[in-house]
Amino acid sequence: MSEVTHKGQCHCGALGVAFRTSVPTDELTVRECQCSFCRKQGGRSCTDPNGHVTFIAHDKSLLNRYRFGKKITDFLVCRGCGAYVGAVMEIDGKLFATLNVNSLDGNPLGDRHGGHANYDGETASSTAERRARVWTPAELR
Repeated sequence: MSEVTHKGQCHCGALGVAFRTSVPTDELTVRECQCSFCRKQGGRSCTDPNGHVTFIAHDKSLLNRYRFGKKITDFLVCRGCGAYVGAVMEIDGKLFATLNVNSLDGNPLGDRHGGHANYDGETASSTAERRARVWTPAELR
């Protein structure tokens, strides 16, 4: 399978996203985190540890990095429209991300729902270990 790049943005367009993956769209796993933030946002996420995601702050003043819980993850939320586009975490000097698929243009993953993921019992170090394995390498511009 060749690589495909799914593009998207927040509702007002201030925060863009490009998700490069070689996983066929119908095989991407969708997860629904059960933390209070993701439940309130209606987030559906996906990752590809062999792919790459780029978040682009077209207007840096509208990028809000929201932290809660263990305070190890930046949830990327637009100050303009309030949309949550994804989350990033730096691990050993590298950035990893999970993408809110609701921010992708054209709804390529449809209305597919995924397994409910609950990570409440994890420590900060076990969270970082898991994310380094399964989240997508990323950059924030």
